[in-house]
Amino acid sequence: MQGRLGPDGPLALVTLACPDRGVRVTRRPGPFALTGDPVLPEALVRALLQRIGQGAEAAWDLRADFPVGGGAGMSTAALVAIAREAGVTEGLAEACLAIEGATDPLMLPAPDTVLWAPRQARVLDAVAPPPRAEVVGGFFGPPLRTDPADLAFPDVSDLVAAWREGPGLAEAARIASESARRCTALRGPVGDPMEALAEATGALGHARAHTGSARALLFAPGTVPEGLFDQMAEAGLTGLCHFTTGGRG
Repeated sequence: MQGRLGPDGPLALVTLACPDRGVRVTRRPGPFALTGDPVLPEALVRALLQRIGQGAEAAWDLRADFPVGGGAGMSTAALVAIAREAGVTEGLAEACLAIEGATDPLMLPAPDTVLWAPRQARVLDAVAPPPRAEVVGGFFGPPLRTDPADLAFPDVSDLVAAWREGPGLAEAARIASESARRCTALRGPVGDPMEALAEATGALGHARAHTGSARALLFAPGTVPEGLFDQMAEAGLTGLCHFTTGGRG
């Protein structure tokens, strides 16, 4: 879920956590080098190292599980992983914000238990852990990196109020679906298949990255139908994956 808290309010989100995917970083002694997946440009890595008080005399290899620009938090994950590999664990949210201008709450121990202000890198409120669900996701359309100046998002203050009540899985899926629906209506793309896929597959709902191409169907545990990857691929999704999220029920 992501949107404005009121028409002119701050941008806020509750992230859909994917605990077994992310960015792996290997640091080797030697002159500065950046290898592996193109998660971050060299200039941002150098800026991060300078901000956290680390010299640039090291080689960094980055391996990301999801594409950059997909809205799955890979750039934030990479910044956090580099800082931690360098031995820095404090001030990570502020560092990520300074480097990119927008950030996901991936430096927190339980990122899906907060209402997060991504353009301010701060917790607006604590929320209950989401209900346990199975997620089948992928990517629809080209990558789209986050523009920190972009605040053209729908008002989701009513959805946030409902989320604060600690909804069960069916209601949580409804909230996620409505947030995705509002985002697609305002920002596109035309022809997004997720609403139809959710209905056709018996999913409880669907979710989307609000600034990227990531999409997901939400199921109660043990109810993912056979052949779902094929259905989603036929609808145009790529990079398909299946994971469990949430911590209640």
